[in-house]
Amino acid sequence: MNSSPNRLVATVFGAVYLVVGALGFAVTGGVGFLATDGGLLLRIFAVNPLHNIAHLLIGAALVIAGLSGVRAAKTVNATIGAAYLLLGVVGFFLVGTSANILALNVPDHFLHLASAIVLLGVALGAERGARSVTA
Repeated sequence: MNSSPNRLVATVFGAVYLVVGALGFAVTGGVGFLATDGGLLLRIFAVNPLHNIAHLLIGAALVIAGLSGVRAAKTVNATIGAAYLLLGVVGFFLVGTSANILALNVPDHFLHLASAIVLLGVALGAERGARSVTA
């Protein structure tokens, strides 16, 4: 892997999300698939099985993109970053409602917003001066 910030961030974030997704199943025994109240991962972040699967899919997409090339990493970083920005904002309005199918809680929203800032920041700001983003 070259020294592309997009590839590095995608690969590292992807690996973290894969681990988080797998660990989430350790705290969701007996939690319904779409439960609005989930188990607490690290005693802070609420998760349910659907939330865990989402983390696994997002992690896989990031790792694959990070290992594939700069263009793929940049595209996936921007896409997932934008989705996390939207989820981070909308999520505040979902807590306590039946629409909260990912069992989100307030710490989740701040983590999603932080992830969005990093992913979007790298996608939009890194490699600006590079002539070729196909590497």
